[in-house]
Amino acid sequence: MPPIRVAIVDDHALVREGLRRIVEREPDLEVCGEASSAAAAHVLAADTHPQVMLVDISLGEEDGIAVIRELHAAHPDIRLVALTMHQHDETVRQAFLAGAAGFVVKGATGAELLAAIRAVARNQSYVHPAVASVLVVDSLRWLRQDDRLSPREIEVLRFITAGRTAAETGEALGISTNTVRRHVANLGAKAGVRGRVALTRYAIEHHLVHDEA
Repeated sequence: MPPIRVAIVDDHALVREGLRRIVEREPDLEVCGEASSAAAAHVLAADTHPQVMLVDISLGEEDGIAVIRELHAAHPDIRLVALTMHQHDETVRQAFLAGAAGFVVKGATGAELLAAIRAVARNQSYVHPAVASVLVVDSLRWLRQDDRLSPREIEVLRFITAGRTAAETGEALGISTNTVRRHVANLGAKAGVRGRVALTRYAIEHHLVHDEA
């Protein structure tokens, strides 16, 4: 059986070298190329057709989550593993929503990285134990009926993501500004995000509003 072809996307040469060494010592894996930027990652994916791409979420000034989303859209057959030093709940969520099949923190062991590569190559998902609880909590939240968004909360969400203030939203819906703010707080708690920008992203990715809203 031919080895699993792995591509590495990271803006730090030392990190790429370390990842390459871990991968290439395994007889069933091979590194087919490296990239240090989003543009180079797209070229690498098109030219080498790897089975797995390790993608750093922090690509200098570039948004690694956006890179994962673009790569997934352009090459849905490539399995993407997000690499990051960050373990924030929202980072984990956004990586998987963008199309990542795996999530590995940079403090992981070599064995954990290899397990992630082999798992996603088998069309499975991999979540590093340090962040697995985030997805478990999200799954339980969704299963609980009282954590789903109410029709009124969805109405408020659509106004907020359209750029309306709490006062404007309240006037349009016939409720007080304080009631709108309570709805927004509940939305953030249920969605597991904070702030208008994160709520807007959540609404778009869960098809509650359209991009042009």
